[in-house]
Amino acid sequence: MNETNSTQAHEIIEQSQEIIHKLDINFFPEVQNLLNKFYYESDYGTFFLKTFFDIPLGNIIVAISSFLFFLLLRKLFANLAINVLLPLTKRTKNSYDERILIGLKGPLAFLFIIIGTRLFFALLFLETPIINNIINSMIAYNIFWAIYELTYALRGLVYHFTAKINPELSYEVGNFILAIIRGIVLTIGLGSILQVWGINVAGLFAGLGIGGLAFALAAKDTAANIFGSVALLLDKSIKIGEWIKIGDVEGTVEDIGMRTTKIRSFGKSLITLPNQVIANSPIENFSRRGVRRIKMTIGVTYSTTSEQMEKIVLDIKEMLKNHKNIAQKETMLVNFTSFDDSSLGIFIYTFTNTSNWANYMNIKEDINLKIMKIVEDNNSDFAFPSQSLYVERLPTSTNN
Repeated sequence: MNETNSTQAHEIIEQSQEIIHKLDINFFPEVQNLLNKFYYESDYGTFFLKTFFDIPLGNIIVAISSFLFFLLLRKLFANLAINVLLPLTKRTKNSYDERILIGLKGPLAFLFIIIGTRLFFALLFLETPIINNIINSMIAYNIFWAIYELTYALRGLVYHFTAKINPELSYEVGNFILAIIRGIVLTIGLGSILQVWGINVAGLFAGLGIGGLAFALAAKDTAANIFGSVALLLDKSIKIGEWIKIGDVEGTVEDIGMRTTKIRSFGKSLITLPNQVIANSPIENFSRRGVRRIKMTIGVTYSTTSEQMEKIVLDIKEMLKNHKNIAQKETMLVNFTSFDDSSLGIFIYTFTNTSNWANYMNIKEDINLKIMKIVEDNNSDFAFPSQSLYVERLPTSTNN
C-alpha cells in the first residue's frame, strides 16, 4: 500500500475502533482485531472499509458469513451425534448415556446458533440492551431446555426409585413426579427469562395476590384434576395398559397425567378424560377380573328326545369340567331351561381362565366347536326360527 492509502486506512481504522469503543463492543474482540489488521495491511483494505449505515463492508460480510458458518456447525454437530457418537454409546452397559446424548443434541446444536447470533450482532456494532436481552434470553432458554430434556433421559432412575416405594404403580407415580419436576423447570425457566428483561418475578407473583380470587376460580378445575390424579394413584383404581370402561368410554389406558388420562378406544381413537371426572365416576376395570364370562343359550330341535337331551346336557358339562381353559372354581351351569317357539333351550354359563380378549375369543371358539360336535354325536340338530302349519281338513271340491 502507498503512503496516502496507508494513512487513509489508518484513519478509517481509528474511526472504526472509536465506534467499537463507543458502542462498548466486547464480544470476540479478537475477531474485530483480525479485521482491523486486514483493513490496515491488505491491499483491499480500503475497499472493505467502505461503510453502509456506518458499518464497514468487511464487518457485514464477516458477520453474515460467521452466522452461516455456525449454522453449518450446528448441522455438522447433529450428524456427528447421530452417526459417530450414538453408536459409541450403544457399546456401554447402561442406556443412560445414549438417552442423554439424544436429549442434549437439540440444546447443544442450539448453542451454535446462540454463538453465531452473538458474533453477528457484535460485528455489526449492534450490541444494544435489547439485543443483549435477546441473547441472554436465548441462553436461559437453552439451559432450561437441556434440563427439561434430561428429565426425559433420566426418567428410568425415577421409575427405579418409585418401584421401590410401590412396584405396582411405579410407572404411573414416576410419570406424576416427572410432571411435577418438569413443571418446576418450566416455571423457573420462565422466571429467569422474565428476570433478564427486568421484570420483577417476585413482585409479579405478589401482584397476583390482588387478583387471587379470580385466579383461584379460574384454576379450580385444574386443581380438581390434580387432586383427582392423586386420588387415582392412591386408590390404585387404574394402571397404564389396563382395559377399563368409564361411562360410555371404553378402551386401554395409555397415560395418566397430572390433569387428564388418555384412553385408547378399540376403534383406535384417543379419548382424553379429566381426572376429576374419572375419580368421581364408576370405573369398570376388565383387566383385573382375571376371568371372562361365557353366557349363551343354544337351541336344539323339537325332534330331540328326552334321552338325547339328558345326554347332550351331561356331555357339555363334562366337556367344560375337563377343559383346561375353563375356570373350574367359578360358577358353571348347564341346564335344559326352556321350551321356545321353535327350539328347546339349553342355558350355558361358565368362565374362561383369562380376561385377554384374543385368548378369550379362541377359547370361546373352541367351546362352540365342541358343543356342535356333542349335538351332532347325539343325533340332534340345532334349531332355527321356523313355523309349522297344520291343516285339519282340505275343502272338498264341488262340480257344477
